[in-house]
Amino acid sequence: MPKDSYLVGLIGSGIGPSLSPALHEREADRQGLRYLYRLIDIDTLGVPPEAVGDLVRGARELGFDGLNITHPCKQLVLEHLDALAPQAEALGAVNTVVFEDGRAVGHNTDVTGFAASFARGLPDAPLERLVQLGAGGAGAAVAHAMLTLGAERVTVVDALPDRAADLAASLNRHFGAGRAAHATRDRLAELLTGTDGIVHATPTGMAAHPGLPFPADLLHPGLWVAEVVYRPLETELLRTARALGCATLDGGGMAAFQAVDAFRLFTGREPDSARMLADIAELTGAVPAPK
Repeated sequence: MPKDSYLVGLIGSGIGPSLSPALHEREADRQGLRYLYRLIDIDTLGVPPEAVGDLVRGARELGFDGLNITHPCKQLVLEHLDALAPQAEALGAVNTVVFEDGRAVGHNTDVTGFAASFARGLPDAPLERLVQLGAGGAGAAVAHAMLTLGAERVTVVDALPDRAADLAASLNRHFGAGRAAHATRDRLAELLTGTDGIVHATPTGMAAHPGLPFPADLLHPGLWVAEVVYRPLETELLRTARALGCATLDGGGMAAFQAVDAFRLFTGREPDSARMLADIAELTGAVPAPK
């Protein structure tokens, strides 16, 4: 029987602006739950990312029900957990830890969150060939999501060629040889002429990193464009792509659906994804708050 009081938190660096507390607490309020979501910022605490194990241990001892984990601790936390869900194990990264029966179990709701967002927002998008820009933590999650959704081949491009190569190799091990490739940025123009769509998974376009991740003239109307950045909800890339007639997907869905999945894991209760999507739009300023 689910209980009605929860204590959860987020461990990461520079997480003051995170929308996770508001997303989780709003949905909990609507469900009549007592729900406290605390930020555990390693910068504020003055500890290194490697302290994540001590923080997880401390949270468990203090009676937390679970934790979200974000940059730069998603990989570092692995060795401090008792078990991993298959998705987290395949990805080698955890963004959600659930404390159950004295054990700390790691999950990854970035993968399921992006998959749910893409299936909802671009349900008819062709998936024969796609390009993904960015091979970091978010990039690994969305590449797994796209291949899980049935993409035939993903070509990963990153400013760090070795990181792109490593991600492609990992994807091929998990999904089968030939499902992923890697390329350098100087091949982006060539790649985008013969692809169905592009997934953008770098920080470019965020409020602190404005601009386009590549020249606008590489876009063309036949492409679909999916974005991971959600602050702002409409990035310059999406604005430019829409003006050209491209089908687009903003990053709000991934942010909402990963929170939906984490809320479910923490509480055992079914959250209302439509309400949490509306919360994201309001919290990012995409729509005005109700009077």
